[in-house]
Amino acid sequence: MSPRIGLDLPAVIRAATEIADTHGIESLTLASLAKKLNIRTPSLYNHVDGLPGLRNKLAAHGLELLYEKLTLAAVGRSGDEAIRAFADTYLEFARAHPGVYELTLGAPGPDAAEVAETGKKLVDLLMRLMESYGLTHLQSIHVIRGLRSVLHGFASLEQRGGFGLPIDLDVSYRLLVDTFVAGIPAVRNGKITVEEQGEQ
Repeated sequence: MSPRIGLDLPAVIRAATEIADTHGIESLTLASLAKKLNIRTPSLYNHVDGLPGLRNKLAAHGLELLYEKLTLAAVGRSGDEAIRAFADTYLEFARAHPGVYELTLGAPGPDAAEVAETGKKLVDLLMRLMESYGLTHLQSIHVIRGLRSVLHGFASLEQRGGFGLPIDLDVSYRLLVDTFVAGIPAVRNGKITVEEQGEQ
């Protein structure tokens, strides 16, 4: 097996992304990645700290890519329009990168500083999008958690074939997002209450 000349971390991440998105995250191993790159498995340790390190790097890459796309989608928008653009971009990313997307969901471990940093940027972006609704800080956090749950729930069910009826999924998705967006003012107006037990 001839070693790859000029192999660097971006090339490793690109190859790992292709495996994860095409075959599923469980198919991403050091052996499968080395085979794809036409190198010996130990050579990967020049770029990543084993499989956990590879997953951390890939999760950080995925979150950064998602953050860039979401930021671009939100530019020049506010309120309902911004939330809908955010939601559409989120689902597009999950559909385009199912394997990488799965890695971005978990809470980062102590050795995943890059993941934690980019995850915070995503939350901060959502907090800025919530400003136009006039919510309290605590209300915004609960609404953001709800939005993330709604988007991930739909994306996850879709990826796992959970919607069996032959009815347009995009229509269902739009209804879901529109219903959620319509409920945000009800939180602000106190029609849907948030019990304030202290801030996160």
